[in-house]
Amino acid sequence: MTFDERLKNVSIIGAAGKMGSGIALLLAQEMATQKIKPENKNKTFRLHLIDINESALDGLQSYLRSQLVKAGEKVTVMLRDLYRDRADLIENYDMIDAFVNDAMSVVRLGTDLSEVKDSSIIFEAVLEDKDLKVDLLKKIDRLVKPDTVYFTNTSSIPISVLNRETNLGGRIIGFHFYNPPAVQRLVELISPESTKPELKEMALEMAKRLRKKIVPANDIAGFIGNGHFLRDGLYAIREAKKLAGEFTLPGALYVMNKVSQDLLVRPMGILQLIDYVGVDVYQCISETVAGFIKGEDLKDDLLAKMTQKKVLGGQYADGSQKDGFLKYDRNRPVGIYDINNGEYKTFDPNGWSGEIDKKLGAYPVGTIPWRSLLMDPKKEERLSVYFKNLNASDTLGAKLAKAYLENSKQIGEFLVKTGVAKSAQDVNDVLLNGFYHLYGPINDYV
Repeated sequence: MTFDERLKNVSIIGAAGKMGSGIALLLAQEMATQKIKPENKNKTFRLHLIDINESALDGLQSYLRSQLVKAGEKVTVMLRDLYRDRADLIENYDMIDAFVNDAMSVVRLGTDLSEVKDSSIIFEAVLEDKDLKVDLLKKIDRLVKPDTVYFTNTSSIPISVLNRETNLGGRIIGFHFYNPPAVQRLVELISPESTKPELKEMALEMAKRLRKKIVPANDIAGFIGNGHFLRDGLYAIREAKKLAGEFTLPGALYVMNKVSQDLLVRPMGILQLIDYVGVDVYQCISETVAGFIKGEDLKDDLLAKMTQKKVLGGQYADGSQKDGFLKYDRNRPVGIYDINNGEYKTFDPNGWSGEIDKKLGAYPVGTIPWRSLLMDPKKEERLSVYFKNLNASDTLGAKLAKAYLENSKQIGEFLVKTGVAKSAQDVNDVLLNGFYHLYGPINDYV
């Protein structure tokens, strides 16, 4: 069966979740594009979006329609070509409406797992829970044809484990999107020896169709992205505990978040990033990876305490940020959680947080916010100057930033040394494309 033939019937399991909905949008666009082509005029395309949450499926339908309008607005030239035989479509908005309708006509939403029975490709995007995934994949495989293939969005669980425990015979591959899938260019591709060669070729074609950049990762728990992110975040939490005697734990967490954003020139501080992913999700990554990798401490009791207290971060349905390590107002951090009293400590530039800022010291000459450098054609040159000045500084903030940079580099080198990544460039590509960093962790800045 060719790739185009397989693309006529696809299912997404966990479609109403954060990742599943983004994958659904990408596939709806691609399948609608194929449907419109003259050679496919009499062919049927079906995208089955399956989720246990019926109300979330209602929200997914609204999300898809609104996002498809935006997607259509960006490709009006392509739509004019695709709809060149439609004399009734004159204005751009006519073609956009037609595209949205064609895409939505492909979609079938439901809670019944049996809807997957005719699908040749199945995307799995459920919670990061091995037992849940294994049980679900077993149930699905009893319903589908013997040559059905699986793309799992797992971010941490070895694919070989899923393949072995589900007895899929190499018909599963790791296809790890980054959040949000419709925006992020990166996909980590994990194909252990058990994966059928034709499935790997299919995955490469899928990435091409969805306009994604592939970075290969070896089949070791956490892969490249979460392998680095988990260790990077644990470093920050543990450093904060060391600094707690001087700053208190909330103050020390404030320090590490501020240093990791401002002085490392990242889009978010490390705790804000954990909140964005979800404290509970991060904790799940920690537990999962720790379960497969022995001899390394990859868990922290602070994460467990946060999840026990239901301080979880993540996003509301409208995309706004929920409180986690940090408290948010219009998606901007305005406070830090004090786990000892269960309350948020509001930032006070004229009080406690202002005093901490003074202790951290003046920022090095050349400090520029991440957003200002993002599209700067002289980005590399300015980063080089900035880090040279950071290395020359002896303020507390500079010392913490340099230690953080060195640890981040060591994590990256460890991922190469232990075979998770094939090269330093692959590590850097994941952080550049999946986390929007301006520079890779394996660098000469420190």
